[in-house]
Amino acid sequence: MSEAHRHAVIVGGGFSGMLAAAALADRTVRVTVVERDALPASPVPRRGLPQAHHAHLLWSGGARAVEELLPGTVERWLAAGARRIPLPTGLVSMSANGWLRRFPETQFLIACSRDLLDWTVREQVLRRPGVTVLERTELLGLEGDAERVTGVRIREADGTRRVLAADLVVDASGRGSRAPRLLQQLGAGPVHSEEVDSGLVYASRIFQAPQGTDGYPVVNVQSDPRVPVPGQTATIVPVEGGRWLVTLSGTRGGQPSGDTDRFEAFARGVRHPVVGELISRAEPLTDVVVTRATVNRRNFLERAALWPEGFVVVGDAVATYNPVYGHGMSVAAQGVLALRTELRARGLAAPGFARRVQRAVAGPVATAWDLATAQDILYPGARGRPPGRMSVALRRYVDRLMLTATSRPLVSKAMFDVMTLSAPASTLLRPEVALAVARGPRRLPLHEPPLTERERRVMERTDAGA
Repeated sequence: MSEAHRHAVIVGGGFSGMLAAAALADRTVRVTVVERDALPASPVPRRGLPQAHHAHLLWSGGARAVEELLPGTVERWLAAGARRIPLPTGLVSMSANGWLRRFPETQFLIACSRDLLDWTVREQVLRRPGVTVLERTELLGLEGDAERVTGVRIREADGTRRVLAADLVVDASGRGSRAPRLLQQLGAGPVHSEEVDSGLVYASRIFQAPQGTDGYPVVNVQSDPRVPVPGQTATIVPVEGGRWLVTLSGTRGGQPSGDTDRFEAFARGVRHPVVGELISRAEPLTDVVVTRATVNRRNFLERAALWPEGFVVVGDAVATYNPVYGHGMSVAAQGVLALRTELRARGLAAPGFARRVQRAVAGPVATAWDLATAQDILYPGARGRPPGRMSVALRRYVDRLMLTATSRPLVSKAMFDVMTLSAPASTLLRPEVALAVARGPRRLPLHEPPLTERERRVMERTDAGA
């Protein structure tokens, strides 16, 4: 059967699901997206995505993957009000090891609301011929056996139950994915899973950006997991409409609340008060939204002893991470790109297609997982498997690397290349990088945020009336 006559079912119509639809439709495969929500026709929140209220960063590694899947998407985001933030030039960030200097651009990020990110992708995909969406439709189970998945059982909005036959089923259903259990029901798997839970809570609020803040950088104060206190962070991300999306976070014992009167005080109480100072006279546009579902969770699907043909899992259905690191969407995009690469190379009918895709998806997942869990397990009360000796040794090296990155452009570049998922983690161990790390920082650490005079005047103006 030619690719043009094959049918793929995608479970989940979010960011990763729509990218998967684009990847498959690109090969003229007929695609049906099964989505339990009603999808909005504009960039507004939807019920099934509560985390959209918080800051989302699409790193350059993820943006490039999206651009390969849907050429012109970055330009569409920017035309709709998103910002392309050069890194580290457009970032004022206090890392665990001090303020990062704003060296010339080596990478970038896309800054806007999650609603705009999703809608821009969805709007393009749904115009493609051969893509159908079944909204308010629930996945009941998989059809097939341990050797091959042949379709899905669904319940539609009117209560009708039926089976959709498929040559490929892609699970892009996000954090609520039941993939391990569904595989077990087919006699496949088993799937090993791990969790690292720092008890993180997120609280976000949107502000009208003060006058004179056009082009203002992303401002971020991170916690220091080496200090045995709850980790607390504060971040300002400029989003479309001349607004600031401000997100606070705190691990177990130091979480932010939904109390609007305590929002600014929390922002001032992290390791540096710059975020609190900046929002002190900014006009709040929303109440505070709190989210508690922030556990790092990974399904090691690529290690399953039995894996059926015709079934692939991508995005948050594979792994979720502490949102502080902003890796979820970028990892999802790179995973879908791996799906398309395998599809173009061999086609859906190639023996072992699904297994190869699942192993390829695990590459960017592993990088993001290691970056997140190595830090989160250090916070007081964190739950999860303690790091082994090799992990401890590597963490010490990374600590020194992060310190060195505050003043050495070469090391800063390597750090941002890996952080933005633009290069493998092995980049941090290249001889020239390791030598620079051994030498250590070139200059004394900065004691204040590296704001320009114009940026500092904005902060002084807003804080003057606090």
